[in-house]
Amino acid sequence: MAFLPGLTLARRYHDEVLAPILRRRCPDLRYAAGRLDGGSELLGLDTARSTDHDWGPRAQLFVAAGDAGRLPEVRAVLEAELPAEFLGWPTRFAGDDARLGVVDPAGARHGVSVTELGGWWRERLGFDPAAGVGVEDWLATPTQRLAEVTGGAVFHDGLGGALTAGRAALAWYPDDVWRHVLAAGWTRVAQAEHLPGRCAEVGDELGSRVVTAGLARDLMRLGLLLRRRWPPYDKWLGTTFARLPEAAPVVAGLADALGPGDWARRQAGLVDALEALAGWTDETHLAAPVRARARTFHSRPFLVLDAGRVAAALRAAITDPGLRERPLLGAVDQYLHNVDVLTDARHVRRLAGALRPEEPGAG
Repeated sequence: MAFLPGLTLARRYHDEVLAPILRRRCPDLRYAAGRLDGGSELLGLDTARSTDHDWGPRAQLFVAAGDAGRLPEVRAVLEAELPAEFLGWPTRFAGDDARLGVVDPAGARHGVSVTELGGWWRERLGFDPAAGVGVEDWLATPTQRLAEVTGGAVFHDGLGGALTAGRAALAWYPDDVWRHVLAAGWTRVAQAEHLPGRCAEVGDELGSRVVTAGLARDLMRLGLLLRRRWPPYDKWLGTTFARLPEAAPVVAGLADALGPGDWARRQAGLVDALEALAGWTDETHLAAPVRARARTFHSRPFLVLDAGRVAAALRAAITDPGLRERPLLGAVDQYLHNVDVLTDARHVRRLAGALRPEEPGAG
């Protein structure tokens, strides 16, 4: 069977199957439809390999709060009316992927979920963007989630544009939050950039490479943030970064840093990547330009960017006094790297809330 990109398949499934069923059986129902709930297809990165599990016609339907009482009716209609296959793909799935829809007595389920829109936002992100997106919301939301809900596709928005407006509200950070997150990213770099050289100096090549790999990950995430792209999770981080305009010199530098060469080549590659991304930071005009170039780390014979000065410039440019005084931890996925936590909005918000600065006079 010829591969069809998942979003193309989902759009056709809505237009050719779901919309006609709803017009016929629920003609007065106002709804929105799209694919925003996860999967490589939301980033346009799915391939034929993606079809080996839980693949097929899928979509999400959303109703307004006033129609939440009709959810059982709509689900029953879909259960009865959906075809067994569409364009040669089965419409029911085996397994336990929670993104998919209703389980039938045989244990298979179709790939169409039906939920109330505000409830879905709260389950997915921990808040409803229709009520506004505050600093705490931004910092408690992993960028993978933001990539999903602002990526993907909307096929129909019959809720007065509410689904589209929610996505638009999450398009990108406000400038002060962006400064804070970038400053946190550069702080992470400052904390580790001198370690690969020190490891290499004492003959620990493996340790030097491990630290360099961590820096490479942080630098790719920084590069995406600098170019206003939500960093995805690790599977697609390199692919997404490499597609950025002007990424080629950074990719080449990181390839040298992570390659089989000796410490001198590793250092040269890291310096190339660090200096390029420092230049990208100046180009955002979010802070006074630093024009950072590599320098020796104290009197030691290896080079660093001294990335703390880039973080300091960004922090100094934050206009919100409360945000400017926060510790430079950034967004939750800058200090946490655990799939089970990052994919559960309840866990994420509890953790992020525990690190929230105390109000003046509290305690």
